[in-house]
This record gives sequence, C-alpha cells and structure tokens, in this order.
Amino acid sequence: MTQDRPVFGIFLMLGFCVLAPWGDAMAKLLAESTPVGLLVFVRFAAQAVILVPLVVLTRRSFRMHGPVFRLTVLRTVLHILGIAAMFSALQYLPLADAIAIAFVMPFILLLLGRYVLNEEVGPRRLIACIVGFLGTLLVIQPSFAEVGAPALLPLFVAVVFALFMLVTRQIAKDTDPIALQAVSGLMASVVLLPMLAIGTFSEIWEISLIIPDRDVHGLLFAIGLLGTLAHLMMTWSLRYAPSATLAPMQYLEIPVATLIGWLIFNDLPNGIAAIGILITIAAGLYVILRERASVQSGPTETPA
Repeated sequence: MTQDRPVFGIFLMLGFCVLAPWGDAMAKLLAESTPVGLLVFVRFAAQAVILVPLVVLTRRSFRMHGPVFRLTVLRTVLHILGIAAMFSALQYLPLADAIAIAFVMPFILLLLGRYVLNEEVGPRRLIACIVGFLGTLLVIQPSFAEVGAPALLPLFVAVVFALFMLVTRQIAKDTDPIALQAVSGLMASVVLLPMLAIGTFSEIWEISLIIPDRDVHGLLFAIGLLGTLAHLMMTWSLRYAPSATLAPMQYLEIPVATLIGWLIFNDLPNGIAAIGILITIAAGLYVILRERASVQSGPTETPA
C-alpha cells in the first residue's frame, strides 16, 4: 500500500499518542501488586485473543514469507523487552518522566543511521543529539537521585524501541497490520508462558504466574486492549504516511502522559525535569525536521 493518505496516517498516530500512555498508566497502577512478567504476558495474550479471531473472521492471511517472518520474530522479541522494561520503570518513576526519558529514541535512531547504516548525518543534527541527550539527563537526574539505577530503565526502552521502529518500518508495507499484531501476540504469549512457569516454580516474583484479585481484572484487560489498539494504530499509520511526517506527532505522547500522571497519580515533573523535557522535545523536533528537509531536498544537499 502506498503512502497516499497522510492525514489518515497522522490521525492514527495521534490515536497511538493518546492510548499508549493510558495503557502505561494502568500498568503503573498494578506494578506494585502484580508481577511485571504477568503484566507483559496479559498485554500480549489479550492482543492475541482480540486479533486472532478478527484475522480469521475477515479472512486475512497469517502467512509470512521467510524474511518478513524472521523480522517479525525479531520485532516481537524487541517488543517484549521494551514493554517489560517500561513496566518495570513505572514502578519507580512518574509516568511523564519515564515516557520523556524514553523519547531519547529519535536521537538513537539517528546515531544508528550514522554509525551502523553509514547514513550521512551533518554536524548540526549530531549537536542536536547531544543537546537532546543532555535534556534527557536533566529528566533522569531527580529520579536517579531518588531511586537510583531503575531511573535508567527508560534509556534501555529507548534503545530497544529504536530497533523496534527500524524493524517495523521494514515490514509495515509488506504485511497486514492486524495479522502482524495477531502473530506477534501469539509469538510473545508462547515465549512468555514457559518463562512464567519457570519463575513460579523458582519463586521469582517478577516472573511469577499468580491469580490476580477480581478487582484488578478490569485493569489487566485494559492494559491488553489499550496496548493492542495503540500499537495497531502505530503500525497502521506507517502504511499511510511517511515516518518523517509521523515522527513529530509522537512527542504529543509526553503532554498526554503528563496530564494522565497528574489526574491519576497527582504527579508532575519538577522544575529540572520539566526543563529537561522541553529541551528534549525541542532537540528531537529539530532532528526530525532536519531529517525531513534532507530527504525532500535530495542527496545533493550537504547534510546538516
């Protein structure tokens, strides 16, 4: 499918930016009383339960040719790692801070392109990466002083989801998004269930399989439903609009997370963290806009 409906793609990305922080908020509510491994399993199991019947009813195909299947496996592993790290971080950090730190991802994508894929990246964009990372450090600093090493977990999330986005871009146009998410949900559930069994037998709380209280069943379902819809929208958006068009929209997730954090947890970033968030957003938008300008002007322009 060609990228010929950018407005629809932007609408889908806005849906992702609204739904994803709500799913994270539900996970934060349960993080202290429910093993992280179980939260991640429920997230993917719900995805499979919701989407597999939809694929069957709409007669979509589960089939994937070799390279796409291998990339889907890699994408699923990255997705598991990223969500597990984010849910773990939410045990210690305010919602907005955790998401803001994870938004060092655009800088990581740029550096991966420069030093791994040998893409041309000019000095101004490299400087913007440094400035953005310094802004991220301002967000990390208050949390690190309070909780220590767990404040670094969103950085790991950023690295994992940078790789996740690269893989998603490779397969977004060659797969149906509903079938892709259904297969990913099945794969993740098959991987996670034995891990939970081992964790339960070994009495490792973080990956134990427990029977949750009835009063949290609704929240568990909400984590799976919101996460499924959000990432379905994100994957689908890449089929309708260029990534350079969609990337700036993703920063709306930070003010949405700030609002949700204030409404549910009465959390707001402190002064230093708020300044860091603004610096990170400004640097990230500069990188994205320069990337788009470079693509539009063609290869003859000196990279900036």
